[in-house]
Amino acid sequence: MASIALREKEVTRDLDHCDIPYYVSEFLERELGSDYDSLGKLDSLIEKLSENKKQLEEQVLTVSSEVPKRIQNALKKAEDSKKSLSQLLEEETVLSESINSHLLKAQPWMEDLDVVIGQVEELERHLAYLKWICRIEELSDSIQQYLMTNNVPEAASTLACMAELDIKLQESSCSHLLAFVRSTVKFWHKILKDKLTSDFEEVLVQLRWPFVGPPQSQAFGLAAPANAPDVYNNLEMLFCQLLKLQTSDELLTKPKQLPEKYPLPPSPPVVLPIQIMLNPLQKRFKYHFTGNKQTNVLNKPEWYLTQVLMWIGNHSKFLDDKIQPILEKAGSSVNAGLEFSRALVMLILEKLAADIPCLLYDDTLFCHLVDEVLLFERELYSIHGYLSSFPSCMHILSEESCFQRWLTVEKKFALQKMDSMLSSEAAWISQYEDITDVDEMKVPDCAETFMTLLLVITDRYKNLPTASRKLQFLGLQKELVDDFRIRLTQVMKEETRASLGFRYCAILNAVNYIATVLADWADNVFFLQLQQAELEVHAESDTVSQLQLGQLASMESSVFDDMINLLERLKHDMLTRQVDHVFREVKDAAKLYKKERWLSLPSQAEQAVMSLSSTACPMLQTLRDRLLQLEQQLCHSLFKTFWQMLAEKVDLYIYQEIIMANHFNEGGAAQLQFDMSRNLFPLFSHYCKRPENYFKHIKEACIILNLNIGSALLLKDVLQSASENEPSKPSQPSATAALNELGLYKLAQRDVEILLNLRASWPNTGK
Repeated sequence: MASIALREKEVTRDLDHCDIPYYVSEFLERELGSDYDSLGKLDSLIEKLSENKKQLEEQVLTVSSEVPKRIQNALKKAEDSKKSLSQLLEEETVLSESINSHLLKAQPWMEDLDVVIGQVEELERHLAYLKWICRIEELSDSIQQYLMTNNVPEAASTLACMAELDIKLQESSCSHLLAFVRSTVKFWHKILKDKLTSDFEEVLVQLRWPFVGPPQSQAFGLAAPANAPDVYNNLEMLFCQLLKLQTSDELLTKPKQLPEKYPLPPSPPVVLPIQIMLNPLQKRFKYHFTGNKQTNVLNKPEWYLTQVLMWIGNHSKFLDDKIQPILEKAGSSVNAGLEFSRALVMLILEKLAADIPCLLYDDTLFCHLVDEVLLFERELYSIHGYLSSFPSCMHILSEESCFQRWLTVEKKFALQKMDSMLSSEAAWISQYEDITDVDEMKVPDCAETFMTLLLVITDRYKNLPTASRKLQFLGLQKELVDDFRIRLTQVMKEETRASLGFRYCAILNAVNYIATVLADWADNVFFLQLQQAELEVHAESDTVSQLQLGQLASMESSVFDDMINLLERLKHDMLTRQVDHVFREVKDAAKLYKKERWLSLPSQAEQAVMSLSSTACPMLQTLRDRLLQLEQQLCHSLFKTFWQMLAEKVDLYIYQEIIMANHFNEGGAAQLQFDMSRNLFPLFSHYCKRPENYFKHIKEACIILNLNIGSALLLKDVLQSASENEPSKPSQPSATAALNELGLYKLAQRDVEILLNLRASWPNTGK
C-alpha cells in the first residue's frame, strides 16, 4: 500500500541535493512495480537490505580502524628519514673539513709538482725539436750519401720525404725550425734540380727538342734511330726523377701571377719536367714577341697566336705517344698534351695583359685583336681539346675595362653593319628568290644579314667564363634587335601609301622572319641557360614581380619575349593595314553589286544556264588580283593570316551591306548563292579545302534565302513559337535543333528571322 501511495503521489527529483525519497521511490517501483501480489516480497527484500546495511557498516568500521595505522607508519618513516639525513650532513661536514685540511697540506707539493711537470714538458718539446732536427739531418745525410754514390733516384725520393715534412711543419710556431727545414730543402732541391735539369736537357737535345716543324719533318722525335731505346729510357728515368721534385719545387717556387683584376680560375703549377721542356719555347716566344723586335707589333696578334697553335700541334703526337705513358706509369693524373697547352696559353695571357692597355682605344686594332683571339680560342678548344676550366683568353677579355670596350666596339660595328645592309640596293631582295624550295620565308637580304650578325655575336661571346658577362652581351643583342625594329618601322612608314608594294611586303617578311628566328632561339640550350642565370639575378635584386619570376622559372617566357611581342605587334599592324587597303578596294568594286535588283531577277528555271552577275565581276577580279599579288610577295604564314583576315571582313561586309540591306525573290536568292558558292568561295579554294567555312555568314544566309517554301514556313513557325514561349523556354532546344539540322550554326535566331523576312515570295496562307 505504501508503494501504491508513493506511485500515486508524484515524487520529483531534487537535482541540487542527494534526494533519498526519490531514490527510495525508484527502488520500490523497480522491485515491486504495480503488481499487488508483489507485496509478499517485502520480507525478503527487507532482510536483504538489512544484510547489505550490516556489511556496509562493517566495511566502514574496518576502514576507520586501518587509516590511523597507515598514517602512523608514514610519520615514523618520515622521522627515520630525517634522522638519516641529519647523520649524512654531519658526515659531509667532517669529510669536507678533512679534504680542506688535506688540500692545505698538499698545496706546496702541488706547486713543486707543477714546476717539475713544466720542466718535463719543456724537455719533451726540446727533445721533439731535436728529433725533428735529427730527422732532417738524417734525410740530408742520406741525400748526400746517395749523391756521392750517384743514386739520384733515391736522393730525389728522400728529398720528396723532406718536402712532406716541411708541409707538415707549416702550422708550427717554431720559426727557426721552419727556416732550417726550408733552407735544407732549398739547398738539396737546387742541387738535384740543376743536375737532373742538365741531364734532361741533354736528352731533349738528342731528341731534337723542340720540334719547330710538323711531325713528319721532325729529325728525331718520333723517329727511331739506332740509339733510340737508350734515349727513351733515359727520358723516362729523368722525367720520373723530376716528377719526384714536384712537391719541393712547388714549396720553393712562387708561380707567376697576373694582376688580380684578371679573374683567372685557380690552377696548379705545371709539372716540373714539362716546365723544363717548355723553357726553349718560352725563350723563343719572349725573344720574338717582346721588346723591339720586328715580330712584336700590336697590329699583328695573329703572329704569336698562330705560333703557339703551331707549337701545340707540332708536339701533340710526341707528348701523347712518349710522355703520357710515363705519367701514367708514375701514377700521375696529369694529361701531358693539356699541361703543355696550358703552359703555352699562359704566355698568351701575359702577352694580352701587356698589349691590351696599349690598343684599348684604337677601335681598329682592338677589334682585330678580339677577332684573332676568338679564332685562336675556337681552334684551341675544337682541335686541341683545351678544357673550359683552364685559364683562357676569355678571362683576359672579361676584365672590366677591356670588356666594356669590347661591348662598345661590338655595338659600334654592328650599327655600322646595320646601316650598310639597310642602304644596300639589294636590301629588300631575297637571295634565294629564284629557288622556290629555299625561299619559303621570302626573307629580304637585310633581315637575313641582320640575324647572321646576331648569330655571329652569339658565337663570339658564348665561351665567356661567367654568366653575368654573357647576360651583358645578351642585353646588347636585345638593343640591336630593338634598333633594327625601329629602323624597319621608319622605312615602313615611308611606304605606308603603298602598303601592297614590294618593299612594304619585304619589310613585313623581315619582321616575321626575325620574330620566328628569335622564338626558335628561345628553345636553344644556350639561351635557356642564360634565362636561368637571368632568373637568379632578378631573384637576388628583386627587380621583377613574382609573376614574372614564376614565368621565367616555369619556362613560360623566354629571354626574347619582349622583343618578340614588339615584333608581333608591328607585324599585326602592318597586316591589318594591308587587309584594310584591299578591303577598301573590294568595297569600291562592290558598289554596283550592292545595288543589284535582287527582287526582280529571273528564277533559275527561267534561265538556261546560271552565270556570274556582271556587277560582281569587278569585286571578284579585285579580290583575285590582290590575292595573287600578295601570295607572291608574302611568305606562306603571313599570306595565310592575310587571306583569313580579309575573308572575315568580306564575309561580314557582304552579309551586312548586301544581304541584310536587300530583299530577295527566288531568282535573286539563287543568283546570290551562285555568285558566292561558284565564284567567291573558289577564289580561296587554292588556300584551303573548305573555303566556305571562312564565309559562314554568307553561306548560312544563302541557305535560308534558298530554302523551299515548305521548309521556310516550317522554320518560321518553329522560330515564332520559340519567341512566344521565350519566358518559360520549354521549346528553345527544338529551335536550335531545327537550325542545326539545316546546317545553321553561326547565325543567331533573331538573324534567321530577319533573313526569312527578306524573302519576297511567300504563299498566301490566310493568316
